[in-house]
Amino acid sequence: MGPLQETVVEAGWVIPVDPAEVILRDHAVIIAGDRIRAILPSRQARERYPDAHRVNLAGHVLIPGLINLHTHAAMALMRGLGDDLGLMEWLNHHIWPAEMRLASPEFVHDGTLLACAEMLRGGVTCFNDMYFFPEAAARAALAAGMRAALGIIVVEFRSPYATDAPDYLSKGLGARDALKHEPLLSFCLAPHAPFTVSDATFERVAVYADELDLPVHIHVHETSEEIRESVATHNVRPLRRLQRLGLLGPNLIAVHAVHLTHDEIALLAEHACHVAHCPSSNLKLASGIAPVTALQEAGVNLGLGTDGAASNNRLDVLTEMRLAALLAKGASGKATALPAHAALRMATLNAARALGLDNAVGSLTPGKFADMTAVDLSSLELSPCYDPLSHLVYVAGREHVSHVWVNGELLVESGQLQRLDAHQLTAKAAYWQEKIRG
Repeated sequence: MGPLQETVVEAGWVIPVDPAEVILRDHAVIIAGDRIRAILPSRQARERYPDAHRVNLAGHVLIPGLINLHTHAAMALMRGLGDDLGLMEWLNHHIWPAEMRLASPEFVHDGTLLACAEMLRGGVTCFNDMYFFPEAAARAALAAGMRAALGIIVVEFRSPYATDAPDYLSKGLGARDALKHEPLLSFCLAPHAPFTVSDATFERVAVYADELDLPVHIHVHETSEEIRESVATHNVRPLRRLQRLGLLGPNLIAVHAVHLTHDEIALLAEHACHVAHCPSSNLKLASGIAPVTALQEAGVNLGLGTDGAASNNRLDVLTEMRLAALLAKGASGKATALPAHAALRMATLNAARALGLDNAVGSLTPGKFADMTAVDLSSLELSPCYDPLSHLVYVAGREHVSHVWVNGELLVESGQLQRLDAHQLTAKAAYWQEKIRG
């Protein structure tokens, strides 16, 4: 086998994320195969790699691929279903009935493929999923060329996917065994929430997490109603219940974490837990505003998620960065809270760390996989640009994403999907829309 063909991606600015706050002007990232080989000034890269394939992105900022730390990708097919409702009414009367009627491998595959197309066009290269039929989600992610952490979902109730908690675990672990050699895929244990999972199942999840060294991805403290129910049923708030059952630790990804006391923030920090902050979903479902500034000050690792497209209703991590930064400032009364560099880190390296992938992705670092996103800052509505990092967080939108690489493969070029057919996906969405309406 001959030497790998290099690709030199020259950009107006390169923001590697690690080291923090570094912005490299007129630099190039050199890709060799699926890895980043080097980051050099553009002129030096031309001299050192004269025969490499060149991609000239003057006026663009090049960043690590964005990571969506919490979503339900297949729910892209339920976007706009049951809007303007609180969480429990939305779940009980709209989402769960539709899922019980329609969830199938075909539904999950098509919905996940639709979500992958949306995320890729928004600069997202990796997503952490929680949904039924993870094998079908895996097929879609692999077809799209995306990196995915797939949830081994667990609930106590019957669904089209499984009959009870042991069945969910058995099927999910079987999917993991079948797909463990796929380099773009990893797995998380995904007990849905404290109000849908029993103590016995949580104890089992804790054992598997420890034995298999898997993250545990769970909704927790999303609403005040959830906390009241836990106190009434278990005589303890959900987070303390999880502690009692052995779930708190560096493997835990606590999704939402909106309603937290000072003691609970300290508890998350003490156990090195991670939080997936989903600001748009929390606002849309009127769940509240997560105490991001207090979590940061306590040293809790924070990543960003969109939640599903049925409760956001966008799978747009650039929007989540901006909203997270603005909410942190408004809620704390400090304009310095969650600055742009911290918001970008939440959407990249912090999220990778929560998934146990920070040695592989999350920053533009030689030796890591070439998961990269380019954002065009040259358009009229982004001019002039004094600070590309500030522009990235506070001005740019997903419509400005121009190029996206995963594992060194160019999946979006000049805003166009390279693997996926947008017209076919639109047709699939229309097909499922009619079934859901029916």
